[in-house]
Amino acid sequence: MTPTDLPPVRTASPRLHFAPRNNWMNDPNGLVFHDGLYHLYFQYNPQGVEHANLSWGHATSTDLVRWTEHDPAILWDDDAQIFSGSVVVDHGNTSGFGTAEAPPLVALYTAAAPGHQSQALAYSTDGGYVWTKYDGNPVLDRGTSDFRDPKVFRYDDGGDGYWVMVAVEAEDRQVLFHRSDDLKTWTYLSSYGPAGPVGGVWECPDMFPLAVDGDETDVRWVLLISLNPGGIAGGSGTHYVVGDFDGTTFRASVPHAAPTRELLRAGSQTRDELERYGWIDFGPDCYAGVTFDGLSRSERTLIAWMDNWKYAGRIPTHDSDERRSAMTLPRRLSLTRDAEGVERLRQHPAIGFEVEESIDLLSMAGGVALAERVAGAARIRFTATFGDAQSIELHIESASEEGRVVIRQDRTSGRVELERLGEGMPSGFRGSPSMTLDRRDEIGWDLWVDDLNERVSSVELFAQNGERVLTALIPVASPRTYTVTAVGGSLDGVRADIAERGC
Repeated sequence: MTPTDLPPVRTASPRLHFAPRNNWMNDPNGLVFHDGLYHLYFQYNPQGVEHANLSWGHATSTDLVRWTEHDPAILWDDDAQIFSGSVVVDHGNTSGFGTAEAPPLVALYTAAAPGHQSQALAYSTDGGYVWTKYDGNPVLDRGTSDFRDPKVFRYDDGGDGYWVMVAVEAEDRQVLFHRSDDLKTWTYLSSYGPAGPVGGVWECPDMFPLAVDGDETDVRWVLLISLNPGGIAGGSGTHYVVGDFDGTTFRASVPHAAPTRELLRAGSQTRDELERYGWIDFGPDCYAGVTFDGLSRSERTLIAWMDNWKYAGRIPTHDSDERRSAMTLPRRLSLTRDAEGVERLRQHPAIGFEVEESIDLLSMAGGVALAERVAGAARIRFTATFGDAQSIELHIESASEEGRVVIRQDRTSGRVELERLGEGMPSGFRGSPSMTLDRRDEIGWDLWVDDLNERVSSVELFAQNGERVLTALIPVASPRTYTVTAVGGSLDGVRADIAERGC
């Protein structure tokens, strides 16, 4: 199948995020950019809206906004479900499944059977549409029950290079590194952990190099680890560690102390403890994020599952679509160094959204409606300084209280809090996720809102130039009015850029 033969692009909601036509979806898998197309594979139940019969769904895009969904790529069978994994383009045909002129795509995934998980391989010679499971599976088996989620990349050792697999022993909170020359035979290299957040099992690792502040002579490696539960906002979340990788061992720039046996058994850490670590997202609904293979270092792009294991299986669906879950916005990643010399991950949306209206004020007291009766998707970029105001609030409201959201930034503490109601939503949904900013006199929000279906919407807030991100699902209440309010004084240098994408 060639790109010109692909089925027509879906036009249903959501407007900015990928969601399947129907059925259950969770973790993104096998993200790869190949021959001008972004391929998104994902955990998928082809038979219903429950977490079962896990296979790999498949969608493609040329721009990360408009997605074409295809038939499921790799199907579960009586022997195993197809858990998370990754896809690489085998340019040197090291696996022997293709040719040097027509390199194969190779998927490494977890074959999950009751009480046993191992790593298996499938390959495609038609650009990623039809997949064949390897007769020699499994390609890596430790004989354990929770060894999963392989992320594979090509490591440049100054010579011909080799493949590296990053996977987890989930219950042990360990990341394991293996190497291969042909993607079929793997040799153990080293391990990382347990360390840092350990309040839940570790899952869906990824690792990649990024230049600090764009300086290609100053490159660090970023290790992503998702955990469930134990996330910063409760339930599932994704932690990151910055360090160095020499082709064998990963070493954190700022090592985290190994947890005690008591802590591993207790499985809980305080909010103050969790604040010490790096997080991809401070909201409750960003999990299992991984990045695309096949893009340059400066284009490193991540997509995550926009949900939380606390309630994902109980989020209401709509009768007309019967689907659960969506993916986050695609996010372009970079590294920066703060005033203390600590490397921090930055994220910016990797898609465009043209500004339709701007508001520019020298100062503002009280409230100003930024946009009224917006249905569908909206983006609001809002900047200001506090003046003598004590806090700022952005109210997202409709004629109904259902889905009302208040985003609040406090000048003294620097904390940004999102208050979400949970009418019609399952237990565990209500709450006020928050994050603390370093620059406390400044307000710099890049807010994205989208209707995922007729019952659920999403809010993604990028702050402090992408160093802090907060993602949360909300009940739908559309159309919406967006009103900003200065509390206890006035704001100075107010500017808002507004974009809408209607239904």
